[in-house]
Amino acid sequence: MSKLRKLIILFKTTFLISLTTNTGYAILSVMKTNFIGKYHWFSEEEMSDYIAMAQSAPGPMAINASMIIGWQIAGLTGSIAAVAGCALPPLLVMMAVTLFYNRIISNPYATQFMKGMQFGVTAMLLDVLLGLFTNVTRKGMLYPCCLTVLSFLYVKLVNRSVFYLALACIVISIMKTRYDRGIREKKTC
Repeated sequence: MSKLRKLIILFKTTFLISLTTNTGYAILSVMKTNFIGKYHWFSEEEMSDYIAMAQSAPGPMAINASMIIGWQIAGLTGSIAAVAGCALPPLLVMMAVTLFYNRIISNPYATQFMKGMQFGVTAMLLDVLLGLFTNVTRKGMLYPCCLTVLSFLYVKLVNRSVFYLALACIVISIMKTRYDRGIREKKTC
């Protein structure tokens, strides 16, 4: 497949995904369906790694994921095409909403439409969360489950920045990796 063809597919796919899906996390589920299932550009594990990288970077999740996916497929031009495709629909919609705000907010159909979309978004978010959790727990349950529960409790109970949580998870994961490596080395000796 030529690079131009890949750029067109990236732009068109991210544009359509962004046009039809309204949140960053919900977009991830649809991206996985397209880039893994339809185009077969990534494995499930690769896509989960890219999503994790997108989550760790500051900024909108959908833009971050588009940038990483575009880069992996076609380098810098791929990132530009994917980000442009992802950013254009919300930009156009927000411009229209700004122009017609008073008419939209007083329309009962628009209000019901927004309420109805919340159910679909909830289902898509749940799909992404279950997919990420399933991928993390593939190699064993105790460590990821404990880390997930402790992270959840930190977010709910501790009034501190999640930066500290991310830092702690990184340190814990490095320590666990070193510990596991040491055990494997002892077994081979």
